[in-house]
Amino acid sequence: MKKRVTVLGATGSIGKSALDVIRNKKDYFEPVLYTANRDAEGLLKLKEEFPGASTALADEGTSFKKGIDFHGKKGLLQAIAAAKADIAVNGIAGAAGLEPSAAVIESGADLALANKETIVMAGKLITRLAEKKKVNIIPVDSEHSAIFRLIEAHGKKNITEIILTASGGPFLNYASEKLKDVKPGDALSHPTWKMGPKITIDSATMANKGLEVIEAALLFGFPPEKIKVVIHPQSVVHSMIRMTDGAVYAQMSEPDMRLPIHQALFWPETGESTLTSLNFDTLTLTFAPPDYEKFPLLALAYQALKGGPGSQVVFNAANEVAVEAFLRRRIGFTDISRLVDYALAHSPPDEGEAETIEAVLERDREARALAEGYLCTEFP
Repeated sequence: MKKRVTVLGATGSIGKSALDVIRNKKDYFEPVLYTANRDAEGLLKLKEEFPGASTALADEGTSFKKGIDFHGKKGLLQAIAAAKADIAVNGIAGAAGLEPSAAVIESGADLALANKETIVMAGKLITRLAEKKKVNIIPVDSEHSAIFRLIEAHGKKNITEIILTASGGPFLNYASEKLKDVKPGDALSHPTWKMGPKITIDSATMANKGLEVIEAALLFGFPPEKIKVVIHPQSVVHSMIRMTDGAVYAQMSEPDMRLPIHQALFWPETGESTLTSLNFDTLTLTFAPPDYEKFPLLALAYQALKGGPGSQVVFNAANEVAVEAFLRRRIGFTDISRLVDYALAHSPPDEGEAETIEAVLERDREARALAEGYLCTEFP
C-alpha cells in the first residue's frame, strides 16, 4: 500500500526536493495535499500533475484562485486535518511552520521535519504531543537526519558527543571587517546548497547552525556542552557522533536534500535510491573550528539554549526580523547579530516552557515587537 504524503511548502526548495523524490517513487507514495504560502500558480501546476491531491494557500492576503481547495491559515490547518496523510514533509520556512507541524501531529501523521523552528520554539510541547498521538518526528535537515540515523545505529546511551558540521557559508574566508560591506546578493550565493533566501542568509551568518544546535539539544536530549560544531566546507560529512570508547562515526553523502527526504519518507525502511553516490577517487575533506567572533550568532544560539525556552523563541524571532530587514537593505549584514544580541539582552526573564502553542506564539509576537522597536530606534 502506498504511503499518503502531504508536502507543506511544496513550491519552496524543500518542497521541490520532496516532489522529486515522490515523482521518482510513484509506486511507493501517493500525494494527498500540497501547500504554499503565496505561490498559487505553482500549486495549480502541481494540481495538473497530481489531480488527486488537495491544495492549500496559507497567505491571508493572497487572492483566492479557482482550483485552490483551502485558503488562509485556518484553511491550511483544516486541509492538514482532512488530508489523512501517513506522513507530512514540513518544508515551510520560519516560525510559520510551527502550527502546521502541530496540526500534522494532531492528525495522526508522522512528521518529516525540515522546519527547525518547530523544535527551537516549542520542542518539549511538540515532542510530548507526538508521544501522545503515537506518531514519529523524523528530522529532514541533513545534519539532524544524520544524527537520527547514527543514534538508531549505535544507541544514545553509547554516545558522548554530537558533532554538527557546517559549510561555513559564502563568507568563511572573509576578513571580519569585510563583512560590513556584504550585500544581500552576496549572502544569497551559497557555495554548496541551493536553498530559499531566509535559510541561505542564515547559513551566511551561521544563525542556521545556531538554530540546529538548539534543535539537536531539544530533539535528541543532549546538553549544550555535548553538542559541537565543526566547519566542513565540502558538506559531504553531514554530522558525526563520538562514542564512549572514543570512536567517531559519520554519515557521508553528496550534498543533496533529496537524500534525507527520501530517508524520512521510507523510514523505518531503507528504500533504493538513484541519487548520485560519493566518488572517493576525487574526494578531499577538510575540517576546522568555527570562528565565534566573526560569526557571533552561533555563540548567541548557545547563549539562548542555556537561557531556556523563552530565550530560544527570542533568538529565532529576532533573527527572522533581522534577516527580513537585511534583505530589504534596511540594515547591514553585521547588524543582524547586533539586533539578535539586543533582543536577547532586553527580553523579559525566561519563564520556562510554555504550556500551549498559542503561548509560544505570544512569546514570538512579543520578541518580534522588541526587535522591531530596536530597528525603528537604531535604523529609522
